[in-house]
Amino acid sequence: MVKAYMLVQTEVGVSARVTRAIRALPGVVSAEDVAGPYDVIACVEAPSVADLGRGVIAHVLEVPGITRTTTCTVVEL
Repeated sequence: MVKAYMLVQTEVGVSARVTRAIRALPGVVSAEDVAGPYDVIACVEAPSVADLGRGVIAHVLEVPGITRTTTCTVVEL
């Protein structure tokens, strides 16, 4: 499995709704509201990088209220 953390910025006042919407998506392991420069951090996973991009990340980006994301793919060193 390919795993990544998505750091999400939202419009003001909608982070809780965005978090709930992200949690409901297939491939999302967890999503939490956080304080700091990001509003939500989600852990996502899929069988391949292609599946992660097309099947999970693309759906997260469709959630209303998201203004910006940064995706950090987990690597094994």
